[in-house]
Amino acid sequence: MNRIALITGATSGIGRATSITLSENNFDVIITGRRKELLEDLEKEIMAKSLNKVYILNFDVRNKEEVDQAIDSLPTEWKDIDVLVNNAGLAVGLNHIDEGVIDDWERMIDTNVKGLLYMSRKVLPIMTAKKNGHVINIGSTAGKEAYENGNVYCGTKHAVDAITKGMRIDLLQHKIKVTAINPGMVETEFSIVRFKGDKEKADSVYKGFTPLYGQDIADAILYVVTRPEHVCINDMIITATAQANSFYKVAE
Repeated sequence: MNRIALITGATSGIGRATSITLSENNFDVIITGRRKELLEDLEKEIMAKSLNKVYILNFDVRNKEEVDQAIDSLPTEWKDIDVLVNNAGLAVGLNHIDEGVIDDWERMIDTNVKGLLYMSRKVLPIMTAKKNGHVINIGSTAGKEAYENGNVYCGTKHAVDAITKGMRIDLLQHKIKVTAINPGMVETEFSIVRFKGDKEKADSVYKGFTPLYGQDIADAILYVVTRPEHVCINDMIITATAQANSFYKVAE
């Protein structure tokens, strides 16, 4: 019998790659996101590649009522969630903190921190009731250090790091695994969102070296969720070979 994985932010990048990869490896997947047409495209692709099942939930993780309604709406056969991948996240703007845009701050905090919390609060009781489950929180190297103009984004990812550690302690008694995956520079829609649609600026971020791709992180997620029952990968930091950390990278 297949396990069920729920992936937030499945419409692009890491979330999309993870949804496809898990579906090809004996998982039925619940794909979630704000852009329904992209979820429907992903559903078609998964169904064409895999015999495993897929279910769409179209909602915004920033809205607690939408989160609650979405999970409550799951048919009985989809409610027994085994793996939660808290992937939805973003960076918006790149300003010094004294010139920061409040709306950018709120979008990052609402998505990266509160969205993760809303999803976890709704799904975790399913896991604690059966004393089994696995939560994957997608952090960032920005959650391990800070860099100029990264202020609030780094703050949200430091929060994810701390929440993940606390979650692991609180859920230990319930035998629930908790893993943090912390990527460096991944070529997804991330930079386009950060630069508010300026593709030229976004492309320049990855110029001169080979970054990570969504599939690289999806492969790591598949690895951690397929370890034996007695093994939990607590924390994983992944960068491109050309990147030492958030500060240092070399041209190839």
